[in-house]
Amino acid sequence: MTRLASALVPMLPALLLLLPQAALAHPGHGGATGLAHGFLHPVSGTDHVLAMAAVGLLAALRGGRALWALPAAFLGLMAVGAALGAAGLSLPFAETGIGLSIVAFGLAAIFGLGLPVAALAALVGAFALFHGYAHGAEMPETASGLRYGLGFLAGTAVLHAAGIGLGLLGLRAGRARTAPLLGGVVAASGLAILALQG
Repeated sequence: MTRLASALVPMLPALLLLLPQAALAHPGHGGATGLAHGFLHPVSGTDHVLAMAAVGLLAALRGGRALWALPAAFLGLMAVGAALGAAGLSLPFAETGIGLSIVAFGLAAIFGLGLPVAALAALVGAFALFHGYAHGAEMPETASGLRYGLGFLAGTAVLHAAGIGLGLLGLRAGRARTAPLLGGVVAASGLAILALQG
């Protein structure tokens, strides 16, 4: 990481407090139809962007099978959560679960890289239910709902890839330096988002 990036990255949590749309990707923020709306939905809220990029970051820092297993677990269980939301079922504390996911992914990058890949996949998958629920609650009931669902899965995959790229770039500075720095920024960002929710 460059010196400028190392200086700016720790400021991210404070900057989040200035964003009025930190939780804009949650239900009730306008209509959702088709592939394009679905693709843009994950990137319309800072909380979703951070969590999904953090999954990729965690996958890159863990390496090996985690590079595909963590994003796959997230996408699969996010689809389950979306089905719950689209069916009108209630998932209590969904917004809190989304904020906590960011904190958990950041802490996992700091302290959990030695865990088995299956344990990390279970962690990201459990929190993916909350993200999927938020997307599914806005999924249209028409035929465009399938296109919308495919769109938000594709948007999520792009965010995972961005996180993987950031993690691989950060690994050039060494895992011992990168994991605590980026994990700490992610966790602090999650705490900032939880503060905004309260």
